Amino acid sequence: MNLFPRWYTPVVVLAVLWNALGCFAVFADLSLTAEQVAQLSQAMQDAYNSRPTWSVIASAVAVLGGLLGSLLLLQKNPRAPVLLWASLGGIVLQDISFVLDANARAVLDSTALVMQGLVLVIALALLKLGYKVIEWRLAMLPR
Repeated sequence: MNLFPRWYTPVVVLAVLWNALGCFAVFADLSLTAEQVAQLSQAMQDAYNSRPTWSVIASAVAVLGGLLGSLLLLQKNPRAPVLLWASLGGIVLQDISFVLDANARAVLDSTALVMQGLVLVIALALLKLGYKVIEWRLAMLPR
């Protein structure tokens, strides 16, 4: 008896790819050299250099938690929500840093705001899916 819908695996594979892209983006961001940062506009340099360490760590937690949580979803593991909560916490902290940092606000355009909103919505949807995994697995237990 399989209570997992047919759409489950393709959606979760997309989630893994989405979060892998996020990991790549954070890694690329953390790998910028001083010369590469110097090639950015002054406003972008100010935003990059004014980021608090906790915001950078929050970004890493967001993408790593999302990737590992999505991999657990792929395995239909009921522990996925733990990592997806960590990811959501990282996203919220990252968003708070955008609000608090005037340099970051100066360079955020509507596209970046829409993207951050999309990231938040996807994280919430994956967290809900993590709880559905628990529900479906419990329903599969013999009674």
